Amino acid sequence: MPASSTPARQRPAGRRRDANPAVSRGARSDAQRRDAWSRRLPLLPALVFTVIATQIPFLITIWYSLRSWNLLNPASDVFVGLSNYAAIFTDSTFRQVALNSVLYTLGCVVAAMVLGTLFALLLDRTFRGQGIVRTLLITPFLIMPVASATLWGVSMFNPTFGLVNWVLGLVGIEPLDWTSSYPVLSILIALVWQWTPFMMLLILAGLQSQPKDVLEAAQMDGASRLQTFLHITLPHLRRYLELSVLLGAIYVVNTFDQIYLMTAGGPGTSSANLPYYIYQRAFLGFDIGQAAAMGVVVVVATIVIANFALRLIFKGFMSTEQN
Repeated sequence: MPASSTPARQRPAGRRRDANPAVSRGARSDAQRRDAWSRRLPLLPALVFTVIATQIPFLITIWYSLRSWNLLNPASDVFVGLSNYAAIFTDSTFRQVALNSVLYTLGCVVAAMVLGTLFALLLDRTFRGQGIVRTLLITPFLIMPVASATLWGVSMFNPTFGLVNWVLGLVGIEPLDWTSSYPVLSILIALVWQWTPFMMLLILAGLQSQPKDVLEAAQMDGASRLQTFLHITLPHLRRYLELSVLLGAIYVVNTFDQIYLMTAGGPGTSSANLPYYIYQRAFLGFDIGQAAAMGVVVVVATIVIANFALRLIFKGFMSTEQN
């Protein structure tokens, strides 16, 4: 009997041991949550500051966009609902400057990406004076936009003593007033000059992260440089090209300095983009309501396009990791 009763006494202890893992898992989950909050807590002040600095002004802008308020007439501050949004979408000037914004963004990003790729391929090899050449190619990106716009508007495109007209005069071409005759092209050239080094740095990082053994294997298999670039290097650079296009588009769409200093949006509004037109309506036309509505539209459109582009980039990263 004592021998047979021993297992019976041990069964409750076994049941208590079966319940212990659940308790330990709960304790571990509580410890993990406390650990997660201990890591997040130092970031809360930065999060609060970001919300205050970005979201509160945006909410105030939305409030202004729902009102008809002209600074020259304080009595005009009345609630009009969505009338400002309806007015800007029927405004032909708004459509023109929106098209200019798209032209500036696409033209600058595509041209800067092509030139940046060429310069990155040049720097991805060892040659004498490589450090000096790299520094000179990066320099335009380090110049302030105001200084860059002044340089191109005064020193390069000036119709009387500009360097571009002096070079064209050497081959017998008459001098041109570039910023008046070709305002959009003049601004595009200045933007491409400034943003090409940014694209070059991103693509150069992608080239230097490429495994060298893969290139050597392609060379041993008899692939030409063009075939190696098209079938090996270019697919490897896809994520870097997508990231450079996304970041470049976000920055270029907010261009203001070059337009303000080189053409002042002229002649008329032929070279203005959305940020400059918003500035004109707010600080020259004193129409706060419509300017705020335009700002809200630009921000929402930028967020939608950026989210779509980010999803494509993340899908590219996920597919690469799975492969």
